[in-house]
Amino acid sequence: MNRPIATDNSSATLMARVHTLIGDSLRNVERIFQEELASRHPFVEEVLGHLAGYRGKRMRPMLVLLTAQACGGVEHAHCVLAAAIEMIHTATLVHDDVLDEATTRRHVATVNSRWSNETSVLLGDYMFTHAFHLTSSLGDAQACRAIGRATNIVCEGEMSQVAERGNLDLSEDQYFEIIEGKTAELCAVACELGARHAGSSESVCAALDGYGRDLGIAFQIADDLLDVLGTERQTGKTLGSDLQKQKLTLPIIYLLSQAAPELGARVRELLARPDENTRGELLPILESSGAIEYAKARAVAYTVAARQKLVCLPESPARQIMEDMAEFVALRSA
Repeated sequence: MNRPIATDNSSATLMARVHTLIGDSLRNVERIFQEELASRHPFVEEVLGHLAGYRGKRMRPMLVLLTAQACGGVEHAHCVLAAAIEMIHTATLVHDDVLDEATTRRHVATVNSRWSNETSVLLGDYMFTHAFHLTSSLGDAQACRAIGRATNIVCEGEMSQVAERGNLDLSEDQYFEIIEGKTAELCAVACELGARHAGSSESVCAALDGYGRDLGIAFQIADDLLDVLGTERQTGKTLGSDLQKQKLTLPIIYLLSQAAPELGARVRELLARPDENTRGELLPILESSGAIEYAKARAVAYTVAARQKLVCLPESPARQIMEDMAEFVALRSA
């Protein structure tokens, strides 16, 4: 049965429930994260310290720990894996900000805008290498392979997106292939490793990989919607970068596929020469065409699919939180 999607006002309540259930483990993840990245060089420490306000709600570490809790319990290895996955995710954000020429994330200056592109690229590399070093400390070749493979797929997804910039004929299938790689893959491996290191069966691990994948796709569709619908005050980051960089997202792809020839030509003209007014000019067209509602509906469908994959788990507070997380993630406003 499909329950109503929770509003973003429930986010604080949900986070409170998360911290009540796995707060000690999340704090352990943060400790491992900080200790692994610590440097004796003052400049490196300064840049790393800036990341404290740069990172978000730690969704991927939460997925590792909630999945582990739902499958039997959190172990030290889960905290190590959660920290490593968060490093990889943060590294991709630092690099993304260079690619997008973004100036703000989470209401603070991006690393590239405060220092330089060179600093951002090297910081991302630093975090990637430390993530792999941290994972290897577990002595678990399977976990190393899983995280290494996921990182490869994330990078492929990012490169594919760069290659498709300006392709106004990008299909929905191509779009979903890109976002499954660049966003959903890390969510999937977080859940799969959470289950595997709790001793779950292969079928449960596969189901939870699917949960994370569907959740990640819904999250990215919502993120793409925020790029055209949100405000920088809400999101705390530079908006409109998808349009400025000619990255086609689901509402734009839908609009181009449905628009009458004259309107389609007008939209293509706007996309081909984006400027600071493009977002404002496209928004009413997207809204009147049904493109926004279509993208929201697709995101909701993925959250429904994600929740259905949790039936393999026994009822528990962790499973309930995972269900609720899927319910509101697609329609978040930040």
